[in-house]
Parts: sequence; structure tokens; C-alpha cells
Amino acid sequence: MKILVPVRYPLTKNSRRTVERALELKQEEETDDGEVELVVLHVNLFQENGKVSRKELRGEVERSLDMNGASYVVRRGFLVEETILNEAANQGADVIVIGRTRSGKLRRALRRLIDNDPDIEGFLRKNLDVRLEVVD
Repeated sequence: MKILVPVRYPLTKNSRRTVERALELKQEEETDDGEVELVVLHVNLFQENGKVSRKELRGEVERSLDMNGASYVVRRGFLVEETILNEAANQGADVIVIGRTRSGKLRRALRRLIDNDPDIEGFLRKNLDVRLEVVD
């Protein structure tokens, strides 16, 4: 089994909870017969000129959560949700663990006007045929 965990960099409180849930899920799903692989993903957005390296991502996650044994992937893309979808297909992910988007009232109102805060959960639910875990 393979679990894909998209996170922000540097890790937010929400990203930490998301990785922690993925670790719990990994422990729940591991059996004597099969191992569960955890893949941590960060998307460098072209429009934000993001340049986080795989090494930086790994160091941040391992320091923040005192964990090791995961794989780390950094991809560049225009849309976070499409990049997650592509990486899920490339990795052959069985489960994707994402954090619920938190946005204030003003941001939600602005989103209605400019649609700048994507509905990642809705997009993935519509386009995935794998299990999606959403962490509050």
C-alpha cells in the first residue's frame, strides 16, 4: 500500500496534523504480509516561484515530527490539485491524506470573486479513484 501526503513548506500546523494522520494510517494498515510506503509531496507553484528542495522538505518533516522512513517528492506545477492528482497516478497511490482547507470569512468571500483558493478536496474527490482521507 502507498500513502501520498501533500504538505506545505515550511510545515504548517495543519500539515503536521496531516502527516501525523498518515503515520497513524500507516501503522493501522501495516500487516505481516505487506508494508505501507509513505510519500510526502510538496508542490512548488510556478506562479509563486517556489524553490523548495527535496532535501529541505525531508529535513523539515523529519525534524518537526521526529520521523524517518518516508519518501519525499517535490514537483513544480501551476495548480496544486492537478499536480497532486498527477503524482498520485505516478506513484500508484492507494490513499491520499490531505488537510482540510481553512480560510476565513473574508478569504471565502474573495474566493467567490477571484477563485484564488482552490477546492483541492472537491477536485480530488471528483477525479480520484483512490481513498481520500481529509484531516481537520
